[in-house]
Amino acid sequence: MALTFTCDPAVTPDLRDGILGLWADVSNAGGAVGFVPPVTPEAIRPELVKHFAAMAEGRTRLLVGHDEDGKVAATAFLTLNTHRLMTHWLWLYTVMVHPRHQGKGYGRDLLAAAEDAARGLDGIEAIRLTCRGGLGLERFYGSCGYKEVGRIPGAIRVAPGDDRDDVIMLLPLG
Repeated sequence: MALTFTCDPAVTPDLRDGILGLWADVSNAGGAVGFVPPVTPEAIRPELVKHFAAMAEGRTRLLVGHDEDGKVAATAFLTLNTHRLMTHWLWLYTVMVHPRHQGKGYGRDLLAAAEDAARGLDGIEAIRLTCRGGLGLERFYGSCGYKEVGRIPGAIRVAPGDDRDDVIMLLPLG
């Protein structure tokens, strides 16, 4: 069964807790979403609060996917640029699909829903994201139409002696 995607849902305690649980589960399964295992929802909470603050200011939009049981199964945050020379593209952050749903095509569905949401915003011509090298993520994003446009070697330090490339990807919407 497919996920049901909603852009800009009401932020309720259930949604907040669902995103925190998703983020912790993805991180603890080795997902490259800003934390390394082990991590708890409480350790992630300050980062989620920053996303919510940006949403309240109108700078960020939340895309959430719910599974057939109504549980948060996927998220992505679309963040508008504030620099006056870069308002024609947006950032895609914290792209996550719950580990229990991996391999079902939901990642592709999430990216397609993010693309649809971006196309619905006036003046947006491209989506930009970064991903952690060494996990094959650039191949996945590439298979969804994103192009690698830059790479900073060793920019992400996962642990002492474990530096990864920061890979910059772009999806033109034109």
